[in-house]
Amino acid sequence: MGTLMFEHKLRIPTAEQALPGRAERLPIPSRHFVNGAPLDGPFPPGLELAMFGMGCFWGAERKFWQAPGVVSTAAGYAGGHTPNPTYQEVCSGLTGHAEVVRALFDPAVTSYETLLKLFWENHNPTQGMRQGNDVGTQYRSVVFHYSDAQRQAAEVSRDIYERELTSAGHGQITTEIVPAPDFYFAEDYHQQYLAKNPAGYCGLGGTGVDCPVGVVAAP
Repeated sequence: MGTLMFEHKLRIPTAEQALPGRAERLPIPSRHFVNGAPLDGPFPPGLELAMFGMGCFWGAERKFWQAPGVVSTAAGYAGGHTPNPTYQEVCSGLTGHAEVVRALFDPAVTSYETLLKLFWENHNPTQGMRQGNDVGTQYRSVVFHYSDAQRQAAEVSRDIYERELTSAGHGQITTEIVPAPDFYFAEDYHQQYLAKNPAGYCGLGGTGVDCPVGVVAAP
C-alpha cells in the first residue's frame, strides 16, 4: 500500500483525478519581503515575466531575487489541474502542479537567456519527477514560456546543456518546455521564505555545467 501511495506521486493526475481546489486565491502579502516591490502588480510597462520549476521553490526563488535585473519574484504552483491549491494539496501529488518561481525582469538590464543560465546551472534537469531527495511531480524541472521567443531560447539552451551533460556522463534532460499556464500564488509563509528563515532548507543543487551566456543565446 505504501509503495502504491509513493508511486502515484510520480505521475501527474488527470483532470478527473485531481483535487477540486477553490475559486478564491490564497492570501499573499502585497509587497516583496526583500526589495519591497509589488508581488502581483501593478508593474511598470516594459517588464517581462519568466516562470521556472526547478525543485523546492524556496531556494529557487532566492536565486532569482538575487539576480541583477529581476524586479520581483513570487513562489507558486503551476502546470496542474487544481485551482488555487494549498501546499498540502500540492504535496499530496493530486493537483499536478509543479513548485515554480515567477520572476518579473527588466529586459533593459538582463535577458531571458541570462535567467535560463541561472535555471540550468542551479538544479539537476535530468531526474524526472524529483530533485535530489525531493521526490514527486511537484519537483519536476520545467520552463513555462510566455512567448514564442522565450520558447525558442529555452529549446536552444536545453540542447546546448544536454550536449554538455551527456558528454560529462549524465543522463538526458527531462525538462518540460511548455506554454505558461495559470500561476497560483503559494501561501504567505512561502514567499521569500529563505529571507524570512535564513537557516531554512534549500535543497537546490546544480548541474556543474557552466556555459557562457553568449553560447546559451546562440541560434
